[in-house]
Amino acid sequence: MTGQEIINSVLSELDIKAPTLAEKIGVLYQRIFDLQKGKTKKVSSQLANAIIKVYPQFQLSWLLTGEGNMLTDAPSQTYHSNARPVDDLSYMNVPVIHIKAQCGYLAGYGDTEYIDTLPTMPVIVDKTYHGKYRIFEAEGDSMDDNSRLAICDGDKVLAREVRRDLWLPKLHINDWYFVIVHRTNGISIKQITAQDDKGNITCHSLNELFNDYTVNLDDVVEIYNVIKVVERNMRL
Repeated sequence: MTGQEIINSVLSELDIKAPTLAEKIGVLYQRIFDLQKGKTKKVSSQLANAIIKVYPQFQLSWLLTGEGNMLTDAPSQTYHSNARPVDDLSYMNVPVIHIKAQCGYLAGYGDTEYIDTLPTMPVIVDKTYHGKYRIFEAEGDSMDDNSRLAICDGDKVLAREVRRDLWLPKLHINDWYFVIVHRTNGISIKQITAQDDKGNITCHSLNELFNDYTVNLDDVVEIYNVIKVVERNMRL
């Protein structure tokens, strides 16, 4: 069996959709989607173990190879949690790009297998989430002006991708800070204060010691809206 056939059999056995499976086992929906579309040929051991952790009725060897019995002989177990739901809150596991990993991210941002190797952080969400999310670690104090809106050195920010077809004619520059993934200059978190018809954006730092600079969108590979700070070190 192919990875596509295996994952579709899992979904059929559980009678759930792919996004639901991804949420239940704590992986990105893209991983399930790539298997369904045949982009990923085999179920990885990491994904197989994530499935078994929540659905122990499946055989590990079958998930990995498609050979043998799909289900174990033992009855499936029911696990009880002492967590209390609050207003239907849920969470997603989001890949984290640490400062030291940012060079590697520039080379592998479009590679699903590379993204799967990144550490993840669970983030609570209060509604259905769509699109691609990342957590970026801020470096330096260019966005730190000692205000409540500052992004400090070492902060981890949750960011949602802005699809390329939405970059023009204009980004929503008055609503968000942005994570800008530049082909050669790396990853930066900035406020965008202007954008012209030629795709030039003005990148602004909150810290007045840093000068504004201009970037053309042709030199940018990804843009994200900064949604919120999800982790901050409060050590004095």
